[in-house]
Amino acid sequence: MNGFKTVILMTAMMVLFILVGRIIGGEQGMMYAFIISLAMNFGSYWVSDKIVLTMYGAHQVTREESPELYDIVEKLASKAELPMPKVYIMNNPTPNAFATGRNPNNSAVAVTTGIMSMLNKEELEGVISHELTHIKNRDILVSTIAATLVGTITYIVQFAMFFGGGRRNDREEGGNVIVDLLLLIIAPIAAMLIQMAISRSREYMADEGGAMISGKPLALASALNKLQHGNDVIPMRNANQSSAHMFIVNPLHGGGLMKLFSTHPPIEERIERLKEIAAGRR
Repeated sequence: MNGFKTVILMTAMMVLFILVGRIIGGEQGMMYAFIISLAMNFGSYWVSDKIVLTMYGAHQVTREESPELYDIVEKLASKAELPMPKVYIMNNPTPNAFATGRNPNNSAVAVTTGIMSMLNKEELEGVISHELTHIKNRDILVSTIAATLVGTITYIVQFAMFFGGGRRNDREEGGNVIVDLLLLIIAPIAAMLIQMAISRSREYMADEGGAMISGKPLALASALNKLQHGNDVIPMRNANQSSAHMFIVNPLHGGGLMKLFSTHPPIEERIERLKEIAAGRR
């Protein structure tokens, strides 16, 4: 269901992209914006693992340096039929984790020292399984495609606002310029909301996949509960908006309208879904 939801959301993003392009009426300009956004986002896609790992001070560890963590990742990667990812540890008291890499053959799993001290082995297995599902589902690629479309829509609208836009034959066709203008204002916001919805859908999928790989949905539910509380008590001071979607729980906090722009579903809903999986109702 979440995979189908992602397809619907990506389709909605493409429709919005085409609609904005038609309003501007300049196919060449739309193509330039798409190429610029594609280059920027896929450029970061190829080096995103190095960027984010450096950003959070993660260092790669071997089996000798962290035998329990390494063994957990190796065992679960084999169970998920994935190549062994690189294993990283961040010296950070905030309990959290993320996966990165452009494909399963070039992937990494990173955890904080905080999560290793807070969770028991079964809970940590649930978290690692969640992250391995992100790798298996190629969620870095999905988020990059979504970011490319959002970036392109934003570039097109900015170009129209600064240099003038709208269909060249609006007056001849009797087009509604006010409606077009409103759509141009709303389009980037709508695109961003769709992008966040895609991210939330992928998190649900990673929870479900994590429950299947580890075979312990309640352990993952327990881990999410602890992580939410841990992030409230010890916020991640160097958390960045551009990489917040990668973590298993959102390191950034906000209520009200900010929930619409959240990259993660509510922890309560995620835990409830995992309980339903454990009870065989999903």
